Amino acid sequence: MSQYLLLRHRELPDLDKLSGYRAQGGFETFKKAVNDMSPAEVLTTVKESGLRGRGGAGFPTGLKWGFIPNNLWPHYVVANADESEPGTFKDREILENNSFQFLEGLMLASFAIQANVAYIYLRGEYWQLAKQLDRQIAELEEAGLLGKDLFGSDYSLNLYTHLGAGAYICGEETALLESIEGKLGQPRLRPPFPAVAGLYGKPTVINNVETLANVPLIIANGAAWYRSFGTEKSPGTKVFSLSGNVVNPGNYELPLGTTFRELIYTHGGGIPHGRKIKAIMAAGASSTIIPASEEALDTPMDYEEPQARFNAPLGSASVIVMDETVNMAWLVSKTVNFFKHESCGKCTPCREGTFWMNRISHRLVSGNGSSADIDLLDHVAHQIQGKCLCALGEFSTMAVISGVEHFRPDFETLVGN
Repeated sequence: MSQYLLLRHRELPDLDKLSGYRAQGGFETFKKAVNDMSPAEVLTTVKESGLRGRGGAGFPTGLKWGFIPNNLWPHYVVANADESEPGTFKDREILENNSFQFLEGLMLASFAIQANVAYIYLRGEYWQLAKQLDRQIAELEEAGLLGKDLFGSDYSLNLYTHLGAGAYICGEETALLESIEGKLGQPRLRPPFPAVAGLYGKPTVINNVETLANVPLIIANGAAWYRSFGTEKSPGTKVFSLSGNVVNPGNYELPLGTTFRELIYTHGGGIPHGRKIKAIMAAGASSTIIPASEEALDTPMDYEEPQARFNAPLGSASVIVMDETVNMAWLVSKTVNFFKHESCGKCTPCREGTFWMNRISHRLVSGNGSSADIDLLDHVAHQIQGKCLCALGEFSTMAVISGVEHFRPDFETLVGN
């Protein structure tokens, strides 16, 4: 069996072409589902596989699909391709090179909840990918794999792409829905949740690109097969986007439960110039900063262990490595500046909190701060937590609080006289 489930294009030729994908059995699973399976059977198989959302939250995919009510119609599926997390570039590789597998997963998800329309929401900078997907969707329609009365059944499905305008906040699922509807990309107050009142007020499933790309192989090979990869609570493989101070940055598809040490040293080639590793961020800019230690390096990368040991969610698994030359106060300043810029401003704790964290951290790294500013920065971050409309505000505090807690000397070295 190939080591790749999601990055199969690295081993199989022409997966980016419809003919090449179909030569590997592509869309036979979708045809089988429509002809020989009920929507409930598809949903149950995904639920039993234990597939969890790869966009960051790690929520069980089949359970999410099961929340869709059958007394409210129509249903929609939205693929979240707004890959805007700093340090994350996995979905882009899938979309560029193995997009038909993703599209088949989107089609299976649509069949499972009986949605006749599905949208692919792409970040604004992915306009070339939107053009590519539009061409591929047209090919699928011409081949009779999309459209009305598919394979002689009464099931119909149409796919559409939708480009965002470069706003990080539109990766948040309700802001994404607002954007598709032509409104300002800001989060909605919940409840109601998208499963009940999503796109155009109708029941909607929203899944990440990587999540959906798993679905065709799960339906083709079964839940037990999928559970043979990864861990009991975090089955399957995961594409880890590795960057920072490593010899070989890039995307690495590995079973969930692989350790940070294996990713960084075996696959990533270790730290350049023989330097020591200082810290790890497991989920891009949205991360808790994990101080490097033997325990940290030997921690399995799944949805449980980093959270339990270091209060560090795996998120989208965009692993950023910092060596001993990196000052953590500088790193915190960079992350805070990003979140201040990307805050939509709808809720006061995030709007005002990211502004003041950015101002204080800039004062510190410019050498004009005081020791009191370190405590003030930490205090402001704690005041934001648990008070925001969406997760962006919460994310903005994670590097700040963990940075001050574990690397206070880095801040103190920048304090002016």
